[in-house]
Amino acid sequence: MDVLVAEIIQRFYMLLWPMTRISAFLLAAPFFSLQSVTVRIRVLFALALTLLVYPLVDWPLIAPTTAAGLKELFTQVFIGVLMGLSLQVVSAALVVGGQAISASMGLSMANMVDPNMGNVPVIAQFLLICSTLIFLGFGGHALVLRALLESFTTLPIGADVEVQLLLTALFEWSAMMFLGALLLAMPIMVSLLFVNLGLGVITRAAPALNIFAVGFPAMLMAGMLILSLSMRSIGFRIQWLWEQSFDTVGKMLGIT
Repeated sequence: MDVLVAEIIQRFYMLLWPMTRISAFLLAAPFFSLQSVTVRIRVLFALALTLLVYPLVDWPLIAPTTAAGLKELFTQVFIGVLMGLSLQVVSAALVVGGQAISASMGLSMANMVDPNMGNVPVIAQFLLICSTLIFLGFGGHALVLRALLESFTTLPIGADVEVQLLLTALFEWSAMMFLGALLLAMPIMVSLLFVNLGLGVITRAAPALNIFAVGFPAMLMAGMLILSLSMRSIGFRIQWLWEQSFDTVGKMLGIT
């Protein structure tokens, strides 16, 4: 009986480490960290992934109650959160780009409650929905699972992790939040700038014209038209952002 209890405890200690990294990743990753994904679903999903990964890797036996075990626990949480935040940069870029487009169109006051990002403009919410479909369309969920599995080979349990280098890489990658938003919103913002210049010329030519009554509907209609014409390039840009995020996560974790 004592042998059976000792074996169960040993198995639990070995199962704890992949479970910790996967759970931390699901807590910070886009889509999985939504409030609509309840804690029970996350726990069951993390347990299912852990059981799938468990037979594929030789896990070390480290007691979590020791100093080395506590250090390893924080290390696994750090790696999982790092992977999740690296992917969240894409969602943040879409929100910033959507806010810029909405402000140019005059829709900055039209907000929707996003369960992950809070109150965001409707254009940003639309871009997030398109991003989700694109992410699933080119197999992003499979790439995420692959990165999780290979991370246990490149950064095995018990190995020393260079935290400072990983944080530096994350901070450098976070600049893509503003660069990606600029790449998404710049064509539409420039087009609407020329529309604004045209309205200014009309105002100078006909001062009696109520520009507020004419300008707002004109900007809204022009913005919708330009946005619909730009959706193809925006879709390719969103896919490019996701691909760059996966490449960045792979470089951080040493995955080729």
